[in-house]
Amino acid sequence: MKPARLFGTVVVAGVGLIGGSIALAARQRFVADRVVGLDPDGEALEVASFHGVIDAAHTAPGEWLREADLVVLATPSRRIAGLLEEIEPFLRADALVTDVGSVKAPIAREAMRSTFVPGHPMAGSDRAGVRHADAALLENAVWVLTPTSRTDEAATAKVEGFVETLGARPVRLDPEQHDRLVATVSHLPYVTAVALTRLATESGEAEWTSLLAAGGFRDLTRVASGSPVMSRDMVVANAGAVADAVDGLIGELERLKEDLADADAFGSVAVAAKQARDAIPVVRRSVLGPRPEVVLAVPDTPGQLMRITAACGEADVNIKEIEVLSIREAGGAVRLAFEDQDTLERAVVALSAAGFEARQRPI
Repeated sequence: MKPARLFGTVVVAGVGLIGGSIALAARQRFVADRVVGLDPDGEALEVASFHGVIDAAHTAPGEWLREADLVVLATPSRRIAGLLEEIEPFLRADALVTDVGSVKAPIAREAMRSTFVPGHPMAGSDRAGVRHADAALLENAVWVLTPTSRTDEAATAKVEGFVETLGARPVRLDPEQHDRLVATVSHLPYVTAVALTRLATESGEAEWTSLLAAGGFRDLTRVASGSPVMSRDMVVANAGAVADAVDGLIGELERLKEDLADADAFGSVAVAAKQARDAIPVVRRSVLGPRPEVVLAVPDTPGQLMRITAACGEADVNIKEIEVLSIREAGGAVRLAFEDQDTLERAVVALSAAGFEARQRPI
């Protein structure tokens, strides 16, 4: 018996790094019967299909969207409002819609649909594109939802369930509060990385600064290696809050500049900064090298783990890791990892023969 899915059809509009990671996680964790990609970039859809990120692909909205139970808008922030307007005529009234834009107030003001739940997963990478999609990117990540007074509470609760099933942690914030906070902890670091990179490379001594750039400089400027277009859209869409954050940083730098003449004063500030930085929780994902993995759909009935291990044992397959990803009333998913690809393939044969639906996770 297959466990019931949260959704029949999930549509991910914008199959890039984040959209692709969401689609991949939704497929691997058996959240939906079908995950469909919507993107005008045919090549991105081909890559997503080839790597098993999506089940079907479309380059334009159409009547096929009537089947959508949940639509995730994963385009750059400046395009989300327009895309929502474009797909609206094709959506059922009860279809849920959420987005992953890094700026929330503008879209929260413009969106009139009661089942639209604005969101922002606090996850990312300095690599772009669906080729780098990784379901693990969302594991343990904070995923902000910013419902407004127009948002249906049941819709918000169901999107929260979707987020939790993907392995992330949903939290609710006011849209304006979200934008003010991410201006400091997300957008300002990008602006600062750009400024530091320019300072080092446009000083007339770029050859030497590049040679001497060590781990500290590389860590501080890592985010400058991300997509310039997406980063531009992110900071420009939140320009007011980012400008305030820049002013705050300038003020802090001016105070630190004054403290340079007093070792004790600067030392006190440095100690306080270390304590504050060390208190920031670490989001732990995988600390080991990747192993070939398979995810199984598992009904919520007694003895399922015993059936899994028995099937592998009878096939002389050694399981290196086992993890219960999610359990709902009608079932959930279990992740298994193996030493190598050959062992995984033998396990898939054995588990399929035992009646389990298995999906491989790409390394």
